[in-house]
Amino acid sequence: MKRKDKVKIFKIIVSIIIIIAIIAIIVYLFPLVMNLSTPEGQANFKAKVEESGIFGMMTLFALQVAQIFLFIVPGEPIEILSGMCYGWFWGTIFILISSCIISTIIFLLVKKFGRKFVYDFVDRKKVIKIEKSKLFKDPKKIEMILLILYLIPGTPKDLFAYVSGLLPIKTLPFVLISTFARIPSVLSSTLAGENLAIGDWKMSIILYGAVLLIVGVIIYIINKLDKDKTTDKILKTIK
Repeated sequence: MKRKDKVKIFKIIVSIIIIIAIIAIIVYLFPLVMNLSTPEGQANFKAKVEESGIFGMMTLFALQVAQIFLFIVPGEPIEILSGMCYGWFWGTIFILISSCIISTIIFLLVKKFGRKFVYDFVDRKKVIKIEKSKLFKDPKKIEMILLILYLIPGTPKDLFAYVSGLLPIKTLPFVLISTFARIPSVLSSTLAGENLAIGDWKMSIILYGAVLLIVGVIIYIINKLDKDKTTDKILKTIK
């Protein structure tokens, strides 16, 4: 059996497992979520989370692996769920630690196995386009480029874990950037999740929007200070 076929089979099997896990979580939590507007419902939800213990954390971590490693599920729902289960502070810590572990492993695997490993999981055309860009080849700018990409909401952050292993950046700077530059995005989601858990839907939306607005202002300032229009060039390259 060819390498590509093995990878496809692996992806299919993992995808099926993750989909089953997501369905199970939805079935398990849906009745509780529907009653979060009441004190009794909030107490029941908290009790269920405490009952799940390490199994609940392992399930959430498995979903995080699927999200970063295989691009199966988007990151926001997992981050919101983390905030609902563990509050904004510990929910954020959990997501940051798990994403740090997974992204670092991917980065090191790419460093060891090279492009073949990347092509097994990422669209070859996207990788080649980024690699050929002079912008991404500049060792002096690559750290700032990754910082901007991880800060901007909606960018394919998990793609960068793979591609970064092929770029002129060392392990420690990558780990620090890929972990801490996620904070605004993760924080907005976990704050929203915590407020959902106490039935405050309006505050969830307000907090989520407020954090995104702050990030937007930061990106706007960077653009104004950036005479070379680096951010615009970066976004055009990764499209």
